[in-house]
Amino acid sequence: MDIQTERRRLLDGEAGDEDPTGLMSEQEAYLSKVKNGKLYLASFAAVLGPMSFGFVLGYSSPAIPELSRISDPRLRLSEVQASWFGSIVTIGAALGGLLGGWMVQKIGRKLSLMFCTLPYVFGFTIIIAAQNVWMFYVGRVLTGVASGITSLVVPLYISETAHEKVRGTLGSCVQLMVVSGIMGVYLAGLFMDWRWLAICCSIPPSLVMVAMCFMPETPRFLLSKGKRREAEEALRFLRGPDAPIEWECARIEDACDEQVKKKKLFTSQSWGTFQIAPPHCAVAVVLQESDLASVIVALIQVVFTGIAALIMDRAGRKVLLVVSGTVSLQVPNESIPLSVPSCQPLMNDEEPEVTAILLTSAGTFWLFACMCALNVVFTVIFVPETKGKTLEQIEAIFKGTSGP
Repeated sequence: MDIQTERRRLLDGEAGDEDPTGLMSEQEAYLSKVKNGKLYLASFAAVLGPMSFGFVLGYSSPAIPELSRISDPRLRLSEVQASWFGSIVTIGAALGGLLGGWMVQKIGRKLSLMFCTLPYVFGFTIIIAAQNVWMFYVGRVLTGVASGITSLVVPLYISETAHEKVRGTLGSCVQLMVVSGIMGVYLAGLFMDWRWLAICCSIPPSLVMVAMCFMPETPRFLLSKGKRREAEEALRFLRGPDAPIEWECARIEDACDEQVKKKKLFTSQSWGTFQIAPPHCAVAVVLQESDLASVIVALIQVVFTGIAALIMDRAGRKVLLVVSGTVSLQVPNESIPLSVPSCQPLMNDEEPEVTAILLTSAGTFWLFACMCALNVVFTVIFVPETKGKTLEQIEAIFKGTSGP
C-alpha cells in the first residue's frame, strides 16, 4: 500500500474532525489515536530480561565471600577460582552476543527473547545443584550466554515496538532494570545464602518466558519477512483499536525499501565504543564485594537511571549522552540501519565483555576516563538528536533526506 495514499487518508479521514484548522501533522494525527496500555505491558514483559541480566552481574558479589569460606571442600573457592567465578560470565556474554546476532535475524526478536530464558534457568539450576567448582563455572557461562542475548535483543525489541513519543522512556527502562537487578541481588544477598539467592535469580527469566507467549513480534521484523497481515495485527495490539495502523505499516515499508548508507552504522558503532564499554566495565570492576558501599553504588545507579528515564523524552538523548551513560543502550538501537538490525547491537554487546576480560587493574579507570572524554567530543560533533523522531526519520537524517 502506497504511503502517500495512507498519508492523505490519515489526514483527511482521521484528523479532520479533531483538527478543524487542518494544521495537525500526519504524525500527530496518528499518535492522537494511539493507546499505550498494551505497549507498556509488552515492554514490561521484555525488561524482565535485563533485570535477570542485573541479577547475573551482581550474583558473584554476595556469593563469592560465602563460597570462599564454605565448609564443603568440593565447593570452596580459592582466590583464583573466585576470580574466575566472577569474570567467566563475560565470556558467556560474548558468546551470547554472537549467537543473539544470528537469532534475531533468523527467528525474530520475540523468539530470541524467549529462547534466552532457557540458559538463564539452566545456568542457575546448575549452580543450585553444584557438586564441584566446575559446575559453578558451567552455570555462570550459561547465565552469561543468556545475558549476552538479552542485552542485544531487549533494546531492539523495545525500539521496534515503541513509538517516538515514549520510545526514550521505555528504552531507558532496559538500563534501569539492569541496575535494579544488581541492587536487588545485593540486598537479597544480605539475607540469603548463595543457593536461595540463585533460586530467586531464576524467577524473572521464568516470568519472561510465560509473559512473552502473549506478546507480539515486532512489526518491523514481520514486514522484513513479508508478513504484512501479522505486522498489522502486532501494531493493532501495540497501538490500540482506534489507531490507523495501515499508515504506520506503509511508513515502515517505505523506509525499508531505501538503501542504507554506511555513515549511520559507523556513527552508531563508534559512539558505542566510547559510551557503552566504560559504564558496563566499571560495574564489573568496582562492585566486587557485597557490603554497604556496593549497595550504595547500586542505589545511586538506580536513582539516576530512573531520573534519566523520566526526562529522556523531554530533555533529549544528546544532552544525557554528554552528562551520563544512562542511555547507553538506547541510542545505538535507534541509530542502527533498519536493513541490518542485528549487526550494531552485536558489536556494542561484545565490547564491554571483551574489555572487562582484558582490563582488570586500577589503570583501567584512566582508560575509562579517556573514553568518556572522547565520547563527549564525538557526541557533540557527530551524534544527532533523536528525541521525538521515528526510526524511519532517524534513518533519513543519516541518509541526508527527509523522512516519511
